[in-house]
Amino acid sequence: MSYYAHETAVIDEGCIIGAGTKIWHFSHIMPNSVIGESCNIGQNVVVSPKVQLGNNVKVQNNVSIYTGVTCEDDVFLGPSMVFTNVINPRSAVVRRGQYSPTVVQKGASIGANATIVCGNTIGAYALIGAGTVVTKDVLPYALVVGNPSKQIGWVSEYGHRLNFNEKGQAICPESDQVYALKDDLVTRIQ
Repeated sequence: MSYYAHETAVIDEGCIIGAGTKIWHFSHIMPNSVIGESCNIGQNVVVSPKVQLGNNVKVQNNVSIYTGVTCEDDVFLGPSMVFTNVINPRSAVVRRGQYSPTVVQKGASIGANATIVCGNTIGAYALIGAGTVVTKDVLPYALVVGNPSKQIGWVSEYGHRLNFNEKGQAICPESDQVYALKDDLVTRIQ
């Protein structure tokens, strides 16, 4: 094996798991899921069938990633955060095959105990605060908090709050990367 799995982890047949990935205590990786290289799957995590995780995805303890979820490279999923995959679940109504896709784009971070309602896209490098309930798409580099989620600012690829000047530019204090804000969209320009 090119990955590590704790002896209590359950890895079903038909999974693809990349080199350098670590899967910890009591986690279950279900059939036809794809986990990239250098991922860390914490304790008591469930990765459902057909889920796709990119490279270097960090999944903290007690997270269930349901069918319909795709996480691109460098995504962080905080402890006990929740995904859904059916918009109107009922115990007596079978809705398999009606899953609404959720995409978490490159570098986004989702805080502890946040809930991501299915059918939404979390933009690249967005930061979802702990306990937030996301009910709509989140823009790239957006900082969102609350229930329902509300954007309160912008963050850099390093997760620092961006303060834009009158020219619509901001500099990340850790990396000196320069960002531009135009038409309610942020892009890194150097």
